[in-house]
Amino acid sequence: MKKSPNYYKDQICLNVLAHSIENAKECYAAAAGHVVLGVLSKDYANDELAIADMKKYQAATENALSVGLGAGDPNQSQMVSRISAILQPQHVNQVFTGVGTARALLQQTDTVVNGLVSPTGRVGYVNLATGALSSQQEPTAVPIETAIALLKDMGGSSIKYYPMKGLAHKKEYIAVAKACAKMDFYLEPTGGIDLENFKEIVQIAVDAGVKKIIPHVYSSIIEKETGNTRPGDVKKLYEILQTIV
Repeated sequence: MKKSPNYYKDQICLNVLAHSIENAKECYAAAAGHVVLGVLSKDYANDELAIADMKKYQAATENALSVGLGAGDPNQSQMVSRISAILQPQHVNQVFTGVGTARALLQQTDTVVNGLVSPTGRVGYVNLATGALSSQQEPTAVPIETAIALLKDMGGSSIKYYPMKGLAHKKEYIAVAKACAKMDFYLEPTGGIDLENFKEIVQIAVDAGVKKIIPHVYSSIIEKETGNTRPGDVKKLYEILQTIV
């Protein structure tokens, strides 16, 4: 797997959506390579089309590809695992129950594979029921440390904490960050992050001592008319990062 030079050395790496290959190139340049670019599996009718197109994104951005589900859709979990096995991207998004399959099919430990868990309204606990069937049942709240241990068992790299709704779950998020630092696990805050709350959200994880932080900033920096992520906003986020690290 080809490793992008900046992505692997950063404590903090941006994750933004790429609407097209040109948009991906613009965002990659705006962040000086300190970014992975989300391309959603849900946007493709089948594996073959997804693989063919995502290879173009890889070629244009030094393999700074993040294979996405599509708004955390658990029904995309199997497709994400299958195409990631072929693509060998730098980053894979998965629901909690899809992590083991993704890691097994990748057959290597370099690619970052996250596992989606959700806030519960209870500090120190997260919901694991994010899979295709489990998400239709009652939430399964477990201690964050247990969730991390389970993800490690499955070969996961990080917690994708979603939907955060910005700072609506701040106390819960602080507890998640502390647990990730304690257990040497990566953290990916996701949902409702914008230019205003970005610094505080990232700073919380930095202050907790999290080894690697991958904040996902999506809809707030997307141009509604075109669907493109605004490179100017990506540049602003990168500049904010430089005031934190």
